[in-house]
Amino acid sequence: MTGVISPKSGKRLPVYVEEKDMQLLTTSIDFPDDWQGSTERLLIRMFYNTGTRLTELITLKTSQVDFAACNIRVIGKGNKERMIPISEAIRDEIRLYQDQKSTLLRGNGPQSSEMLFVNEKGKPLYVKYAYLAVRKWLSRVTTLEKKSPHVLRHSFATHLMNHGADLNSVKELLGHSSLAATQLYTHNSIEKLRDVHKKNHPRG
Repeated sequence: MTGVISPKSGKRLPVYVEEKDMQLLTTSIDFPDDWQGSTERLLIRMFYNTGTRLTELITLKTSQVDFAACNIRVIGKGNKERMIPISEAIRDEIRLYQDQKSTLLRGNGPQSSEMLFVNEKGKPLYVKYAYLAVRKWLSRVTTLEKKSPHVLRHSFATHLMNHGADLNSVKELLGHSSLAATQLYTHNSIEKLRDVHKKNHPRG
């Protein structure tokens, strides 16, 4: 039995949301005009715009946001830090959220505003809150069986690759320790190219 070599199981390709569906979710769908709606809207947009992991985002502190340089400092696996750029639009949304949070905290008595994201009671978010929020809103735009923050991370990386981002840059943004994990996203890009070829080439 020691001489038997088991067959290698192929790695599953990352599941991701189509660009048109993410465009719909981040620009067209209205979130409730209350604290929960504001929190969930910013969560969704930051997951998709930064590719952060679930724990990285819900433990993000306000001090880790550089408003002048438009980036966030993320503490990843192995306590490694990385800088992720954010758009001016996301920066402005964070500022607005911060202003609203100051009002919320005053109404809930003395609370720590150290964490960027808090619930309606002014307390830091927990993992299940963010997971359920992402699942709820992804259900509005996609029929994918898996709907999680990690799917938004996959979508972030896949859409970057599809638009020509180089592998090393995507690796750095995701906080991968090696290119091996990041290379999975090249397969999704190849599948997209194959689909384009099949639909548009006269002999496809």
